[in-house]
Amino acid sequence: MATMQLEIITAEQQVYDDEVELVVAPGIEGELGILAHHAPLMTALQPGEILIRKDGEETYLAVTGGFLEVMGNKVTILADACERSDEINEERAQIAVDRARERMANQGTDMQLERAVASVRRAQVRLNVVRRRRTRAPRPGAGDAGGSA
Repeated sequence: MATMQLEIITAEQQVYDDEVELVVAPGIEGELGILAHHAPLMTALQPGEILIRKDGEETYLAVTGGFLEVMGNKVTILADACERSDEINEERAQIAVDRARERMANQGTDMQLERAVASVRRAQVRLNVVRRRRTRAPRPGAGDAGGSA
């Protein structure tokens, strides 16, 4: 399968830099699927999950927003914040979701409610990404029985 260069950068660090087969990112108007030799594109990102497929393996990252550019055969993501699933503590992520939901329930003004909803969205994305890692972890042992959680 054809590949393209993917670089993900935050203000603090370079999060990812490698050749990949597919990137799916949370564009401001919906999910964007990008394959090699995609048409040039620039868009804002909303909080969500980034899926990266390389050599048939999928990696998930949580992003809080930013910008995505496709130019040539390269995808550049300038992220506000971005975390790999193995960097996220599931217990702390669940606590953040619960706290954000409490704040959302107790907001008076529209502006406070809007901020609380955004906080819930960001916290839930982090929790979803770390849970994907947990449910995918048993994969190397091909003989596992796979039930529902």
